[in-house]
Amino acid sequence: MDAGERWRVLRLHVEDQIPLAVLARETGISARTLQRWNQLYRAGGVAALDPHARIDKGARRTSAETVAFIEQLALSRPRPSLATLHRLAVIDARARGLPAPSYATVRQIVQALDPALVTLALEGPVSYRDKHELVFRRRAEHPNQTWQSDHTELDILIVGADGKPDRPWLTTVMDDYARAICGYMVFTGAPSAINTALALRQAIWRKTDPTWAMCGIPDILHVDHGSDFISHHLEQTAIALHIRIIHSTVGRPQGEPSRFSCRLFVGGVTGLGADI
Repeated sequence: MDAGERWRVLRLHVEDQIPLAVLARETGISARTLQRWNQLYRAGGVAALDPHARIDKGARRTSAETVAFIEQLALSRPRPSLATLHRLAVIDARARGLPAPSYATVRQIVQALDPALVTLALEGPVSYRDKHELVFRRRAEHPNQTWQSDHTELDILIVGADGKPDRPWLTTVMDDYARAICGYMVFTGAPSAINTALALRQAIWRKTDPTWAMCGIPDILHVDHGSDFISHHLEQTAIALHIRIIHSTVGRPQGEPSRFSCRLFVGGVTGLGADI
């Protein structure tokens, strides 16, 4: 309610002498609230009835010691349940002579914890690297700034050249900024430098399909330490095109295309879906 709406209720008491208890019963507004409005009116008139936002609105009034205690418990393994956290926080606050936090306050403090910090504390550094580290370490600011390339063996069977069932491989080149595929190569047999070069060539050149607009020369190409990615041919190509090749840390290929899922547009039909 604004000042005008409050005054329309309060004037029944001020001008018509209707008791506040009767107003409370008729309007549904508590007698305590009406008494506070009346005191404000007596002190400053109708203008004093205008509601003002609390200067501490949004600020946490829980003591820093209690907050630190709750956060420490929430980041310990195994993490206690919220009910247990609240019970222990109340015991600790009373022992320190501090106000006991409510259950809602404990829940808000736990929910406000940084997800990356929670992952590191509860799941360990390996899980932290996989989920959070590369999100902040590498973030392209414009198209063709950073590309990624990798291979994956598809979960489908085809008839190979020898007439036997075979699982094909897929090489992809993806733009980090758009999260779009710039080029790809499907083949049988082990990944090789020639397949990587063909996928990179398709990524760089303009496509015959006008709806596939991805092309250009990247500033950086992220690859792993596969033999084809450290080949002399790929190195010479990168030098000629002024592409900086960055190899992932051995044993930590996070952030490569194999971490992402997409649908490839092949021959005008969305017919090949794979985690790449």
